Amino acid sequence: MASTLALAPGNVRVVRSIDDKIYVGLRPLSNRNCIAVPWARKGRSFSVVRASSENGISVKSLGLSIEECEAAAVSGKFPDPPVVDRPMGPKGTPVVNPLILTRRPRRNRRLPTLRAAFEEITLSPANFVYPLFIHEGEEDAQIGAMPGCFRLGWRHGLVEEVYKARDVGVNSFVLFPKIPDALKSQTGDEAYNDNGLVPRAIRLLKDKYPDIVIYTDVALDPYSSDGHDGIVREDGVIMNDETVHQLCKQAVSQARAGADVVSPSDMMDGRVGAIREALDAEGFQDVSIMSYTAKYASAFYGPFREALDSNPRFGDKKTYQMNPANYREALIETELDEAEGADILLVKPGLPYLDIIRLLRDNSALPIAAYQVSGEYSMIKAGAMHQMIDEEKVMMESLLCLRRAGANIILTYFARQAASVLCGMKGN
Repeated sequence: MASTLALAPGNVRVVRSIDDKIYVGLRPLSNRNCIAVPWARKGRSFSVVRASSENGISVKSLGLSIEECEAAAVSGKFPDPPVVDRPMGPKGTPVVNPLILTRRPRRNRRLPTLRAAFEEITLSPANFVYPLFIHEGEEDAQIGAMPGCFRLGWRHGLVEEVYKARDVGVNSFVLFPKIPDALKSQTGDEAYNDNGLVPRAIRLLKDKYPDIVIYTDVALDPYSSDGHDGIVREDGVIMNDETVHQLCKQAVSQARAGADVVSPSDMMDGRVGAIREALDAEGFQDVSIMSYTAKYASAFYGPFREALDSNPRFGDKKTYQMNPANYREALIETELDEAEGADILLVKPGLPYLDIIRLLRDNSALPIAAYQVSGEYSMIKAGAMHQMIDEEKVMMESLLCLRRAGANIILTYFARQAASVLCGMKGN
């Protein structure tokens, strides 16, 4: 039997003659004016290899080598079109006519290669900023509410953790100090001590790893005996302008130690502009400001406050952190921070506030950061420990969702673990 080559409008297909009828795919040709091309049948047949097992078509491989395929092609011996074997559905599957659909989006999801080609958002270790807790002690101390996280001794544990993170591509870090109670005061003066815990840690890291990017936290709560982000007045009111004065000195001290990005997390009004002016006056024009633009008064911060022993001594932080019910208010904060000179805008918490991340992304040309906070981290860890979820898959999905919402960088305690997964290692 001779096979034929048929010319269809706008397409060229190889067809075969079966029972004296000419077919293209499953359709018989009405136009029988075809060019007969006899196929050479001598020698071994070519192998036909399936691209994937996902397309539901079974084709037998005959296993010719590349050299054998090339030799056959040179001699003019080409394979027959593969015999299509479509697997049957389970017993009881209804027999239906194919739906007449203009679009079938699943076609672009059939194969891993197609899915990778059309992936809209990517995740890499460069997107991560790794928050590290430090303290004055020599030994690392486990944080009970945050499995896998430690208060690191600033001389040894901190340096070792940064080394491990850099090994999997994480090169950005933010430092949070556990300050001894003896050094805390109502005005938080220890925050701008040039020989304090944070400046010493910055100088050590920059000496050891000069190419890393160090972010710092600008706020008084770790240094305040009251546990608030600002100075507390006699009647319990958090003083705004007086607090900003202290924050400016803190930011300059951190920049002097070698910080690359200072991050006011206090939510005082006007602090971004004041800090920018203070940094510029001291010659630190190249130090960036990542403003906690939309920091909400969230219940997700609990484990973090245990890590730093910085719970408010009284009351809460609702008079300066944002109301979780408010959406449009984030635009006010965005406009102010941009006007005052912020270089990066941050949303905190992350996953429960994906709409706010997208809001900032759509209304600002500045880079957007998201903080996957301690409560988010601890919930994933707890769910995994109770075998309710797959920790690695949920971890990676949550980070991808933050990126999809519009975050350029993500502050996450999963940074080293997630980067290990991206590098093809098991995330530990």
